[in-house]
Amino acid sequence: MNAWYLICFLSALAIFIAFANQYILKMQTTIAITTGSVVISLLLIIAVKLLGDQNALAMTQIVSSINFNELLLKGMLGFLLFAGALEINLQALKKQRWEITVLVLFSTLVSTFIVGYLSFYLFAAFGWPVPFIYCLLFGALISPTDPIAVLAIIKQMRAPEGISVQVEGESLFNDGIGLVIFTTIFSVAFYGTDANFKDIAELFFVDALGGIAFGLAIALVGHFLIINSRDVNIRLLITLTIPSAGFAAANLWEISGALAMVTSGILLGNITRSKATERTGPDDTRYVKDFWHATDSFLNALLFLIIGMLIVTMPITLSEIGVGLLMIPAVLIARFISVGAPFVLFKQFRSYDKHSVKILTWGGLRGGLALAMAAAIPREEVFIGGSDLHNLIVIVTYVVVIFSIIIQGLTISPLIHSSIASAEQTKKTAN
Repeated sequence: MNAWYLICFLSALAIFIAFANQYILKMQTTIAITTGSVVISLLLIIAVKLLGDQNALAMTQIVSSINFNELLLKGMLGFLLFAGALEINLQALKKQRWEITVLVLFSTLVSTFIVGYLSFYLFAAFGWPVPFIYCLLFGALISPTDPIAVLAIIKQMRAPEGISVQVEGESLFNDGIGLVIFTTIFSVAFYGTDANFKDIAELFFVDALGGIAFGLAIALVGHFLIINSRDVNIRLLITLTIPSAGFAAANLWEISGALAMVTSGILLGNITRSKATERTGPDDTRYVKDFWHATDSFLNALLFLIIGMLIVTMPITLSEIGVGLLMIPAVLIARFISVGAPFVLFKQFRSYDKHSVKILTWGGLRGGLALAMAAAIPREEVFIGGSDLHNLIVIVTYVVVIFSIIIQGLTISPLIHSSIASAEQTKKTAN
């Protein structure tokens, strides 16, 4: 069996778990698949470590051969972000554009530095004197909320539009900004880029603004082709070209492919879809929309199953698990401060749901994106206290991600239900 066959079988397993979940656990699909994959991973570890099963060992070796960084950051991410952005309501996004802009830029940067400082002392407490630049790198990869995890849960729970737009819009854009921050710090840490404000700012803005500009350009081209196409299948293939060739081109030109996909997806999902509906009727646009919804669900299922199985490939120690568990409250504290502070200012100009900060904090899930960035840290290049920095960061990130998806994901529903109840009460009062 090779890696491709394994991915095919994992895809089938992910769909089976999602199907069974409808009738047995009835959990949110993303959480069910991640939980199932963790259980399968633990069974594989037992089979390898205790029973010495050769088939389980062979499967473990195949999982370890998958380049998770390449698979997600250079492949699946483009499709997942594009599919998520297609569902964003542009008019609702415009109403909260300033809030989302502040959350994306200010909150992500603030969280990066808070996590960086807290992790510096936590690592040292466990005997790993990690230099601050690498702690800052960890802060950059763990601070952005993962739209792949967030969108799946928020959509299924049907949160009120105000909350939904804040969470979805922030997660989509801070994903791109987070990648830019990570890339900038990565260049300083490993490539020797001068750590002066001018060079870092230039690197940051070229990457971010270049990605947004490129996203606008391919959206314009896509809009023209889709509107003037007479065949619904051709229109569908045009949308497929954007997260494949478009995402690849952005990566090759070293601009933010993530921001390009979000920008183009929002424009095509709103302006182009509206124009296409006027010309061809709702059935054709629904066909494209349904295709991307199914693609999004399938890739999500596969991705979170692979995330859960990554534990099989890791040589984990109790100390690494311990620092990972302590990093969970550190990340949540950073998230609460970085999100809560702007809302003190926001509330001077507009009223918000009283659960906004709580939902943004607890619902700010981390997922495959954080793991992919962690996996990008070079292996066996930096050793801290005898431990490979790569393994240390990946394991700590994995602990935070699994807690985020399973525990936070399972317990966010009461907050969202409270928000729905508040919104309904406000409507009744207004009427």
